[in-house]
Amino acid sequence: MAGNSQRRNRRTSNKKGATVGSGGQRRRGLEGKGPTPPASMRKGHKKNRLANAQAKQAARRPAPRRGGPKGPNELVVGRNSVVEALREGVPAKTLYVQQYLDNDERVREALQLATEKGLNLMEAPRPELDRMTNGLNHQGLVLSVPPYDYAHPEDLTAAAFDDGEDPLIVALDGITDPRNLGAVVRSVSAFGGHGVVVPERRAAGMTASAWKTSAGTAARTPVARATNMTRMLESYQKEGLMVVGLAADGDVELHELDALEGPVVIVVGSEGKGLSRLVGETCDYRVRIPMPGGAESLNAGVAAGVVLYEAARRRA
Repeated sequence: MAGNSQRRNRRTSNKKGATVGSGGQRRRGLEGKGPTPPASMRKGHKKNRLANAQAKQAARRPAPRRGGPKGPNELVVGRNSVVEALREGVPAKTLYVQQYLDNDERVREALQLATEKGLNLMEAPRPELDRMTNGLNHQGLVLSVPPYDYAHPEDLTAAAFDDGEDPLIVALDGITDPRNLGAVVRSVSAFGGHGVVVPERRAAGMTASAWKTSAGTAARTPVARATNMTRMLESYQKEGLMVVGLAADGDVELHELDALEGPVVIVVGSEGKGLSRLVGETCDYRVRIPMPGGAESLNAGVAAGVVLYEAARRRA
């Protein structure tokens, strides 16, 4: 037994122990380190510090805020209206066509334009189209337009400042005709403005009619929606914008207004009532457009265009 114990101990003591070595460091030391990383990725390099600072700044910046919940789809009904909307590039999604519809030139053009734009084509019986349109005279064609994706008022100034430009914005106070809104959007686009702000309630919105009047410029000129116009203007003032209201009895004539050369929001009231009381009291300037011809007031779209032209002329 003692001999067996000695043999077991001997076998145990003869097991191979851990081998001391370099741990692969010598081999790895002979390997190449790969391509040199760009300066922006090398720790301590000036460009790396700049890239890190820019990333931190972007992380702190809030994401663009949209103007609020979307409503139901808008319907454009009737052959002429549908064709005009498709010609002007209204951002529609679906064209509904009545089953067994008599084919004329307008129907053929509507189908061709819808196909070219990649719209969904849906065939539906007349009773279904009657129900969709609440009995309107749709003439067998109904175009479905999704709700407009409004921006947030702060998006407009943020985009301008990011581009190194002084914001040039138009705010509409009490404008209820969507064609006036479309005309203002078109003028803002033409004279290098950064967007339009409209009230959330009791005001014209970006309908198919407004889009058509804008002649397609609504695709590149954002429209924002404000819950409270007065608070929105006060917020713009805190950002450094001057608030200029157009009024027939204004204290300053347009050609005397130097504020147009810097960050500014131009407020246009309705043709009949003008600026509302609270909005008028918030304005830094109340400006009038001289009219030697004796007209009492201008259409909102025309008035905005005149002031935007003067702003663009001064900034140029």
